[in-house]
Amino acid sequence: MILMNQEADGFSTLAESHALPATHVSYAAGLQIKSYIRSTSSPTAKILFNGTVIGDALAPKVASFSSRGPSSASLGILKPDIIGPGVDILAAWPVAVDQTQSKATFNIISGTSMSTPHLSGIAALLKSSHPDWSPAAIKSAIMTTANVLNLAGKPIVDQRLEPADIFATGAGHVNPSKANDPGLVYDTQPKDYIPYLCGLNYTDQQIQLITKQAVICSQVEAIPEAQLNYPSFSIKIRSNETQSQYYTRTVRNVGPASSTYNLDLLVPHKMGMSVNPQVLTFTEVNQELTFHVEFSAADGAGKDGVPISQGYLRWFSDKYNVTSPIAVVFEST
Repeated sequence: MILMNQEADGFSTLAESHALPATHVSYAAGLQIKSYIRSTSSPTAKILFNGTVIGDALAPKVASFSSRGPSSASLGILKPDIIGPGVDILAAWPVAVDQTQSKATFNIISGTSMSTPHLSGIAALLKSSHPDWSPAAIKSAIMTTANVLNLAGKPIVDQRLEPADIFATGAGHVNPSKANDPGLVYDTQPKDYIPYLCGLNYTDQQIQLITKQAVICSQVEAIPEAQLNYPSFSIKIRSNETQSQYYTRTVRNVGPASSTYNLDLLVPHKMGMSVNPQVLTFTEVNQELTFHVEFSAADGAGKDGVPISQGYLRWFSDKYNVTSPIAVVFEST
């Protein structure tokens, strides 16, 4: 059997358990095969088993079935946060894969559900290495150290073999070794989510179900969703908006006591951006410093047919690169 992708799946292929000898090809390859079949009255084909190919220069790629952002529940939080291995993962279960192979209790499976145990395992390893880190600090370490380039040293591509946008990759592809020593972390305590949830207009009762404590939003200073101390920025701007948006972030030094970080910016297209201060100097481990970020739309922002823009804010020292992705969604008026 030759299994051809649908157009939306592009070049994403994955191994599955088939009852027949099979090969899975991309949509483009499928079109070529169909054209060949139509060109002759006696088409022939051969399936060759050449084993696993190691070191594909385009790896890692984002599969067509990988979850995409933006978040419909909270646009101010960039989703996805991170991507990880999720295609052709060897898995086992106590039942047969299919009725034709009654003893086959192993299979190769793919999907977001395969990335989840990889990321959960990495989080567990970081917690073991840093038992005092909160879940938010662990997430920050994973996000700010992620890879954004493939093995060829070029931007990660999607199922079209085109550069994947920020709503496909989030911060990038997880790098566990770098995450174990991130330099700085954006930490958030459970209480910090209450102003965020109030800002999303959840009711007091709904927030109580989440926090397991009494909350009265009328007595809380709610914050815009993008104001949460998150290791990324995701903002929404109207195409004719002239008023700037201001956000603050606080980072904690988990690297050497004496550390200095300088600023590196890739300003999103059609945006203005400023950061104050532009140098962070730490003298102690676990010392926290706050910086302020201003975003403003440039003339013509969102009017050139480009609905999103992306960039990054990076703090770098002689040892670390702490990178926060930036996503901007332009709303038409």
